[in-house]
Amino acid sequence: MSDQTRARIEDLVKNHKVMLFMKGSKQIPACGFSNAVVQILKKEAVPFETFNILSDPEVRQAVKEYSSWPTYPQLYIGGKFVGGCDIVTELHQSGELAKELVTAGVK
Repeated sequence: MSDQTRARIEDLVKNHKVMLFMKGSKQIPACGFSNAVVQILKKEAVPFETFNILSDPEVRQAVKEYSSWPTYPQLYIGGKFVGGCDIVTELHQSGELAKELVTAGVK
């Protein structure tokens, strides 16, 4: 990935306490997995930003390299990669996601 693309991703992750790289937007998710994470974040009642990876093929590929995670969606909290849909769902169900959000100062 180019230095410019890395900087762009780092800027998104560091400047938004809860950042979701997903297919579509939080208003119109473009896949079921992305929608599931959006719904979980809404249930947690926290502000979050999204980036539609379908809108930028370079960022779409680069985020996979940045996180060393091959699939979308990808959730970052407090600048730290949390995981994809399955992990976020498990964390939400166990109450650990809420703890992460408190630790990051979001909730």
